[in-house]
Amino acid sequence: MNNTYHIAIGADHGGFELKSQLIPWLRAAGHRVTDCGTHSPAAVDYPVIASHVARTVATGRADLGIMVDGAGIGSAMAANKVLGVRAAACYNEALARNSREHNGANVLTLGSGQTSLAEAQPIITAFLQTTLTEERHRRRVQQIIDLEDGGALHGQPQQTQTTNPGAKVDLSPQDIERIAARVKTLLQEPAQAAPAAAPQLTAPQLAQMIDHTILKPDAARVDVERLCQEAIKHQFFSVCVNSHWVPLARDLLRNTPVKVCAVVGFPLGAQPAQIKALEARRAIREGAGEIDMVINIGALKSGDDPAVLKDIRAVVEACQDGRALCKVILENSLLTDEEKVRACQLSMRARADFVKTSTGFSTGGATPEDIALMARTVAPQKLGVKASGGVRTLDDALRMIAAGATRIGASSSVNILEEARQRG
Repeated sequence: MNNTYHIAIGADHGGFELKSQLIPWLRAAGHRVTDCGTHSPAAVDYPVIASHVARTVATGRADLGIMVDGAGIGSAMAANKVLGVRAAACYNEALARNSREHNGANVLTLGSGQTSLAEAQPIITAFLQTTLTEERHRRRVQQIIDLEDGGALHGQPQQTQTTNPGAKVDLSPQDIERIAARVKTLLQEPAQAAPAAAPQLTAPQLAQMIDHTILKPDAARVDVERLCQEAIKHQFFSVCVNSHWVPLARDLLRNTPVKVCAVVGFPLGAQPAQIKALEARRAIREGAGEIDMVINIGALKSGDDPAVLKDIRAVVEACQDGRALCKVILENSLLTDEEKVRACQLSMRARADFVKTSTGFSTGGATPEDIALMARTVAPQKLGVKASGGVRTLDDALRMIAAGATRIGASSSVNILEEARQRG
């Protein structure tokens, strides 16, 4: 084998023996292997193991997956229910090569009832040594990917996930025309897509829309303690802190309704998806109930939608496992309107809970125009919209809410709420 990969491998009871034989063979060939179970010949349900393998691949914790059951068919069906997975049941080398070269398969399923170890090894070798390279095949694979969200995205060329993930791919003139038309439609939709004026909110109602925030790099323990005390006093929805301060905030807010929100991949979003997922999982274990993650901005601007989807999905998966909400920070000041729309669509495909405007550390913050655009884009799946960055006054907050914001992130929360109380 010429290429080496991180491979997630799993099997049900019927495939346990073959999996046990394949693992040392794969490791001897230089691959890193994660054993997703089962770990004994006792009866298990293949969809559970197949979904574990598929999720490990979909979230970027492994490059490729192999799943073994009695026939290979049921596991392929189960794995293909996981967003971002293209599983193929293969019984010979030709099918394995075709599944990779023509279909961009990232999970191989085998049937132990039909395939011996001697037969499985060349099938796996063909699968691992073949890549998706020709543009006509990549275009068709992208059409498969588009079907995952009902075809809402069109014509974004697929990139090979293992050979050159940072490569820039050109859009066709037809692609650009479709994207431009969609953005123009969103921008010209009537104002009723978002309310023309903010609803009449009492101070307590407004407080429940605010993430009370301190993310500056020089924030000390005393600053976080003050933040939590203010959140308890004013009954803000949550405090938003860097991951290091999550355990302290959890302890200070115990037995109160105020939640802990942590930022991940902050503030640049350039970390690998696996690192963001690990950061999110740790923050959740330590007490965070919400995660605000920064997307891979450079990948989005390069047109590498599969990488951005995997990036978001890795953190969403961590949040779902930990029963936490996931908000996706777009950093709008660095994006075109087309890129903002595309980022929102990818967030919906990844099953995020919110989209968010900004980190507050870039060239600009939230604007009513961006909030309205985001709100219209995510309306089909009813994602929340968080306005963050430069929201310093009550009027700022009300403008964002009028445009469609359902959550406000601010470090000036106390002043905003005091203005609201003064106005009655």
